Amino acid sequence: MRGNVAVFKCLIPSAVQEYVSVVSWEKDTVSIVPGNRFFLTSFGALYISEVQKEDALSTYRCITKHKYSGETRQSNGARLSVMDPTESTPSVLDSFQSGEVQVGHSVELPCIASGYPNPAIRWLKDGRPLPADSRWTRRITGLTISDLRLEDSGNYICEVTNSFGSKEVTGHLNIIEPLRVTLSPKNLKTGISSTVILSCAVQGSPHFIVSWYRNTEPVLPDQHFSIQGAHNETLFISAAQKRHSGAYQCFATRKGQTAQDFSIILLEDGTPRIVASFSERVVVLGEPFSLMCAAKGAPPPTITWTLDDEPVARDLSRVRASQYTLSDGSTVSHVNVSSPQIRDGGVYRCAARNSAGSAEYQARINVRGPPRIRPMKNITAVAGRNTFINCRVIGYPYYSINWYKEGLLLPDNHRQVVYENGTLKLSDVQKGMDEGAYVCSVLIQPQQFITQTVYVTVKVPPLIQPFDFPPTSIGKLMYIACVVSSGDMPIRITWRKDGQEIVPSSGITIDTKEFMSSLQISKVSLKHNGNYTCIASNDAATVSTERQLTVTVPPRFVVQPNNQDGIYGKAGILNCSVDGYPPPKVMWKHAKAGIGNPQQYHPVPLTGRIQIVSNGSLLIRHVLEEDRGFYLCQASNGVGSDISKSMVLTVKIPAMITSHPNTTMAKKGHVKELNCTARGEWPIIIRWERGDTVIDPDRNPRYSITTSPNEKTDEVLSTLKLKPAEREDSVFFSCHAINSYGEGRGLIQLTVQEPPDPPELEVREVKDRSMNLRWTQRFDGNSVITSYDIEYKNKTDSWELKHATRNISPTNNQANIVDLHPASVYSIRMYSYNSIGKSEASKELTISTEEAQPDGPPMDVILQPVTSQSIRVTWKAPRKELQNGVIRGYQIGYRENGPGSNGQYSIVEMKATGDSEVYTLDNLKKFAQYGVVVQAFNRAGTGPSSSEINATTLEDVPSQPPQNVRAISVTSDEAVITWAEPPRMTLHGVLKGYRVVFWAVFPDGGVLSVSVILLRHYDWQHLKWGEMQNITTTKEQVELRGLEKFTNYSIQVLAYTQAGDGVRSNVLYIQTREDYPGPPAGIKAVPSSASSVVVSWLPPHKPNGIIRKYTIYCSSPGSGQPLPSEYEANPELLFYRITHLNHRQQYLIWAAAVTTAGRGNFSDKVTVEPAAKAPAKILSFGGTVTTPWMKEVRLPCSSVGEPTPTIKWTKDSEDTAIPVSLDGQRLILANGTLVLRSVKAEDSGYYTCTATNTLGFDTIIVNLLVQVPPDQPRLTVSTTSTSSITLAWIPGDNGGSSIRGFVLQYSVDNTEEWKDVFISSSERSFKLDNLRCGTWYKVKLAAKNSVGAGRISEIIEAKTHGREPQFNKDQPVFTHINSSHARLNLQGWASGGCPISAVTLEFRPKGTWAWQNVRTNATTDVFLAELREATWYELKMKACNSAGCGNQSSQFATLDYDGSTIPPIKSPLEKNDDVKKLFSIGSPVILVTLGVALLFIIRKKRKEKRLKRLRDAKSLAEMLISKNNRSFDTPVKGPPQGPRLHIDIPRVQLLIEDKEGIKQIGEDKATIPVTDTEFNQTGNPQSFCTGVSVHHPALIQNTGPLIDMSDIRPGTNPVSRKSVKSAHSIRNRYSSQWTLTKCQASTPARTLTSDWRTVGSQHGITVTESDSYSASLSQDTDKGRNSMVSTESASSTYEELARAYEHAKLEEHLQHAKFEITECFISDSSSDQMTTGTNDNADSMTSMSTPSEPGICRFTASPPKPQDYDRGKNVAVPIPHRAKSDYCNLPLYMKSDPFFRKQSEHHDPCPVVPPREASIRGLAQRAYHTQGRHVTMDSKQQALSMGHSGLGSGGASICSSSSTLPQRTLTMPGSSASVAQTGATGGTPGGASSSSSKMGGSRDSLLESSSSGLGRLQKQRDGGAGAYSKSYTLV
Repeated sequence: MRGNVAVFKCLIPSAVQEYVSVVSWEKDTVSIVPGNRFFLTSFGALYISEVQKEDALSTYRCITKHKYSGETRQSNGARLSVMDPTESTPSVLDSFQSGEVQVGHSVELPCIASGYPNPAIRWLKDGRPLPADSRWTRRITGLTISDLRLEDSGNYICEVTNSFGSKEVTGHLNIIEPLRVTLSPKNLKTGISSTVILSCAVQGSPHFIVSWYRNTEPVLPDQHFSIQGAHNETLFISAAQKRHSGAYQCFATRKGQTAQDFSIILLEDGTPRIVASFSERVVVLGEPFSLMCAAKGAPPPTITWTLDDEPVARDLSRVRASQYTLSDGSTVSHVNVSSPQIRDGGVYRCAARNSAGSAEYQARINVRGPPRIRPMKNITAVAGRNTFINCRVIGYPYYSINWYKEGLLLPDNHRQVVYENGTLKLSDVQKGMDEGAYVCSVLIQPQQFITQTVYVTVKVPPLIQPFDFPPTSIGKLMYIACVVSSGDMPIRITWRKDGQEIVPSSGITIDTKEFMSSLQISKVSLKHNGNYTCIASNDAATVSTERQLTVTVPPRFVVQPNNQDGIYGKAGILNCSVDGYPPPKVMWKHAKAGIGNPQQYHPVPLTGRIQIVSNGSLLIRHVLEEDRGFYLCQASNGVGSDISKSMVLTVKIPAMITSHPNTTMAKKGHVKELNCTARGEWPIIIRWERGDTVIDPDRNPRYSITTSPNEKTDEVLSTLKLKPAEREDSVFFSCHAINSYGEGRGLIQLTVQEPPDPPELEVREVKDRSMNLRWTQRFDGNSVITSYDIEYKNKTDSWELKHATRNISPTNNQANIVDLHPASVYSIRMYSYNSIGKSEASKELTISTEEAQPDGPPMDVILQPVTSQSIRVTWKAPRKELQNGVIRGYQIGYRENGPGSNGQYSIVEMKATGDSEVYTLDNLKKFAQYGVVVQAFNRAGTGPSSSEINATTLEDVPSQPPQNVRAISVTSDEAVITWAEPPRMTLHGVLKGYRVVFWAVFPDGGVLSVSVILLRHYDWQHLKWGEMQNITTTKEQVELRGLEKFTNYSIQVLAYTQAGDGVRSNVLYIQTREDYPGPPAGIKAVPSSASSVVVSWLPPHKPNGIIRKYTIYCSSPGSGQPLPSEYEANPELLFYRITHLNHRQQYLIWAAAVTTAGRGNFSDKVTVEPAAKAPAKILSFGGTVTTPWMKEVRLPCSSVGEPTPTIKWTKDSEDTAIPVSLDGQRLILANGTLVLRSVKAEDSGYYTCTATNTLGFDTIIVNLLVQVPPDQPRLTVSTTSTSSITLAWIPGDNGGSSIRGFVLQYSVDNTEEWKDVFISSSERSFKLDNLRCGTWYKVKLAAKNSVGAGRISEIIEAKTHGREPQFNKDQPVFTHINSSHARLNLQGWASGGCPISAVTLEFRPKGTWAWQNVRTNATTDVFLAELREATWYELKMKACNSAGCGNQSSQFATLDYDGSTIPPIKSPLEKNDDVKKLFSIGSPVILVTLGVALLFIIRKKRKEKRLKRLRDAKSLAEMLISKNNRSFDTPVKGPPQGPRLHIDIPRVQLLIEDKEGIKQIGEDKATIPVTDTEFNQTGNPQSFCTGVSVHHPALIQNTGPLIDMSDIRPGTNPVSRKSVKSAHSIRNRYSSQWTLTKCQASTPARTLTSDWRTVGSQHGITVTESDSYSASLSQDTDKGRNSMVSTESASSTYEELARAYEHAKLEEHLQHAKFEITECFISDSSSDQMTTGTNDNADSMTSMSTPSEPGICRFTASPPKPQDYDRGKNVAVPIPHRAKSDYCNLPLYMKSDPFFRKQSEHHDPCPVVPPREASIRGLAQRAYHTQGRHVTMDSKQQALSMGHSGLGSGGASICSSSSTLPQRTLTMPGSSASVAQTGATGGTPGGASSSSSKMGGSRDSLLESSSSGLGRLQKQRDGGAGAYSKSYTLV
């Protein structure tokens, strides 16, 4: 069926299937290469997928090859009949059967089915779907399983299903492990007579059989061999002989599997041999020694030790012997003697013995001691062998050992040897000569001998005379005699056969006499074959002789051959079995059949087809006709005569078809005859079949069958006639011949020819002026197509006006039609031709040509420069007739036309918007000429470009400074500056001129008030800049006049154009020349004695050079001397002593400075009079001293006077002068100089030096200004673009030194790679260029002054414009799809403002795993090629730019071959899967939706509950307010109670900020001094605010302290420097800051205190004026990106506020407090909700306008008014910690208090202080605090530790989110230290109780109860709360 799979199989007769296999297939004589649609299976079948009509035009044949002969044969041809698809149930064309495969192999399970619709195939294993495993591959040929495992065994089911039915095929696959055999030991070398055990381990599948072979011969059990084990896996060889050596094999066999392993056994003469031994030695008595002996043999020998022929006695305490075997089979033995004695000496012998023999070695060991001879035993020697006699001498030394026999000194013949160790060797012992007594004589001293006698007896061993077995045969007699010719009697003689002793039995007789034994066999038979051994033994030895007896048997038949029938093609065996000894050899001969007896026999050629089996029978695997005839079986073994027997083989022929046409043709409607010839054994029956149906002419009269036998040829001819032939007869017909011996079949393929069907035409591709057609010839009429005709016309024309393309080659299935008109509609049809005729016209197609590229350019292109880097381009669309479609967009090409440009256009693209377009080209070069062209494009492509038009960008400022800038100082006030023009390419415009910028660089702070000693140690690195000046010129030189003399100048030069100033050059430093110096800045003269004065002076304000010396002039107006006296002073010493003056005479003294230019102007003149007793005077000068922090400063105070003055230094603090405390950082030198080391900001202030003696005092004041690094600037983002961010900032405090510049750092948001930019100090904004589009950046800024870099600003984040690409939903994903290609529309991607850098495509056929990747930079269209026809695909697109990547997914289907679309392919199972998928996807969506809805309802309920609480809180506040409106004169029962409020913040840092800096409260400070005359009514009447900021970390874990309190200085906001990075590295980080802001218009200075007490009637009342504060919580979120407060956190805060009010509702202590909710705002998505005022009775909080800050609630608590004195007696009030004058600035009503009046009676509390110094003192007041604590006072002590020192009597409930911040109760400074300090610090006479305090914190309430009220006295002004109310802001 067309579109299905066709299966060809090669039919091989079952008889030869084992030997013949399919090697290839041919298609029309051309070998088929597997691939495309053709597949060859592992079992030889040919599969053709997607069958087409043209597949039926070819003939297919299989090629087979014989396994043994290599013969190849080609089958008859077969053709394929292709039918059009018809709806049908599936039918299985090829399937698998049960089988068995080894592990690790691959198996292919075929399952091919046909049907329409195409059936779906599903595989099951053991009833379950196949597991997911890469080893399982589903192919068109079936299921392939690779790398098989045991678990793959099971039942496999192939289910074939389509919409009309299903079928299944089942088979069992058994996976078996391959047999693996391991034989051990692998190689063995051993000695004769040893026992050998071979073990055969078999692994793999069970049910195997084990067999043993030696040297390829089977091993048969006998007296030496035995096979044991359940599977015969163990072979025993006992008493192994040399002939048993060889290669042993173990074979394991199972169902055709065979595995084997082998082992080499080598049996050799294993007689031991000594391979290592010891040597003779002498040992000292008691000296240990060791003897080693090593021997080799097979089997490994055993070593024994003897000493003087006796076993070595093992004395474990002294003598030990050991033995072990090495890996090479050597045996090693040791004898160790630890403490030898004399008896341990002698001859040591090691003897190695095994079953093969023995070997010995001996040597003497002499132990020093008195010699003696051990008793010796008599010796028996064997005649013919060697004998050793040891003289058993022990002790050493001795002189010699001699042997005597019969008085003769030995040796006396050649067979005797005496060794040096005293051993006597007798070789080849003879009985008569060597037998007798032997004497051993040892000479131990001169003429002193010792002797010992031993007797030797000689024994003679037996000697057997040689004998042999004569040849014999069965039934004969056998007699063999074994005679001993010599030997000592008695002699014992025995017989053995094959190693076993012969027991006399029937037929065997043994007759033994004194020295002879005979073996008699009465009747020899085969069982007597074997090796016979005669053994003779006596007392001397045992000897043997072995001979073999061989019995021969002539051959004889066991099974005789008989006549047999053989069937042609089948296997046959001709039986013939013989036996005999030696085994007979069988030979077969053949003679052809003839008339009568056979004439001549010839040997049968043995091939793979014919073989002789082991029993002698002849096997013919495939009987042929030529095998018939006579056969002769002949056997011989050399014994007797040969035997033979003949037989006749008759070959029977089964019925077979000998002649039939493979293929034949017929014309439709004509008569056709089919002939078939058969032969074989008669009778033969012929049957015809059509396909699988037997033809019955009686039922179908269109068929007739005739059969005619031919007796001459033994053939039968059968004819099938078709009347007439129809199209459906194009099938296979088969004729079957059947007889008694078999059946034959002949296949005939009939092809009925007719005119072809019309081709099915499809449009493959349509272009603007052409189209590509493709057609499929569905049915060719079973005749080759000869040509095609194509006709086409305009849709509106008739076919008479058609255009035709004729005689198209039949090999083509596609054609191109050209010269069409774009966007036109055409009709197309087609014809096909074959040899029979012409087809009908095909189905008419209607198509439209595509758009073409525009043929005209855009019109009216105009360029207009916009900026220095942009040009606006405007144009109109091309003419309509040239557009060739809808204009989609335009491409603008631009290039620079200046020198050095490459001339290539850069292209940008934009979408069309209408008939008139405009586009701005950005990022162009400045002041450069550009050429611009414009092209229009539509779907088809880009049209011609417009003519190039040129335009020049606007001018810009130069980007580089002038070159080679030089400066020359001409005079002391004049300099010349020269330079060269900047590079032309950097001017960016027409050069208008140059600007020279210069400024003087002075020492920072000047030198006007620097004292003498300060100048000497001045740090010239710290300078300040003078006023910046500039000069404009058009020349390249300028003269600077009027400069400061001898001054350093910084000079920069820049060029400017019409656009403005360019880049400045690097700073160039010059110094003007020296000139006459100015007068000294000051001069003093004081008497030092009756005849001398001391003069001191200051350097000139303008030294105008280096001071070389000073000249001091002294004149006396009354002395009459016209000229003054001159004195020269060292410039390093700014004082001079003038002597030899007259007592009580006045002198005028003045001075002048001298430089290299000359003497300068005179100083002022001073008058002095020498005196014997002079009051104290200070030579040093006061003034202002400026220094960087952390430096050492010396403040000089040189004094003179008589008597010598004393020096005292004080520092002004507030209104008093405090003596300077001396420590390691402060010390006063002997000359009065005050040294301050590592100065800090708090060291700034006014220092007073006082010199005093009895006659007077003198004072100077030095104002010390300490410079610190600048404060952090406030950084903001002003504008952003796609590639730039413009920043602006406001500098912070400069730290007392002018700012030198700024350092800007920026990085990409997710990195820590910071880049630095250095910015001039005059800049307040900066533009970061060349940034990545659509990217977040982090930016921070720091200022630098002469001290160093200041703190870094808060890190802010900004994002450049742009976003990731997105696909426009209105755009189609594909612009064209056909059967093999798809064109993607990449223009649908919107860039997001950032250029798209890459587009990645991934696509795959639906249902497959592997994705195909395509990466492109194109932004128009991309083709997906080589797609499958009529296939659904999945597509994923990803477009990326610098801002990120966008994704788009889609599905599409290629068209069918006819251009039609295809529906989604879904089986019923897949439909169920879709439902399951829908359910699995829908369930989470529904659950999430329900969860979101539930969460929204819960949050809404919570929000409503919180709003209700807030309303209740407001009502409570109004109630409290109404209570508070009572007159304060109303009597109150009990002691007055004040509110008790605490700020609940963990680990706070408190800072008080004012316009000058920050005050920090330290733990040792109980008060916060903010008294300042600048803040009072007279000093500074204008309004001001002081802020108290409370910082604490929130929602941060393990990030360190938020605030670093080290190195605090005025003007800084302390932030932990080491945690800056980490603090900004976490998004959505909240840090809370509560700010208490005090705002006053005009109030006296005051002190804030945190030490609160209850003052009883026994004390005076000390109360400071209350202040008004607002407390607000600021949240720093997301690195400054947004400062919004989330609704959740705000809501939580409101809830805490409501809790505070609810708690307050229970507190009656607040009955006198006034609460007012001033404003409240809730950040809610629905509305902005506010409330304000105390008289607002509305229920909701929505009546106010939007406040300045989001998420804020404010309320105010005011204490009772202080009119009633009695009411405040027991009220807790602040106790000031002051000196005697600290309360001088208290309010008047407090000064009127009796307590203060009492204090003022003793001392004047307010001494007169100059306003200037008072201001200075006020500026110097700073204090610090690190952490506050909460103290709950004992009520008996009537002490109350309040919260914030600035909270006054008000109360605030300040909470963070209850879910995130822990609640702790905290009070501001005062804490526990406040209580303890009260008595020590003073304030109240007599002090206060300092008893124990209780530390604690509240976790349950934000309000703490109080045991006493707080009565702060307060003035009521303007009817408002004024300074007495405290407002708190909650965020």
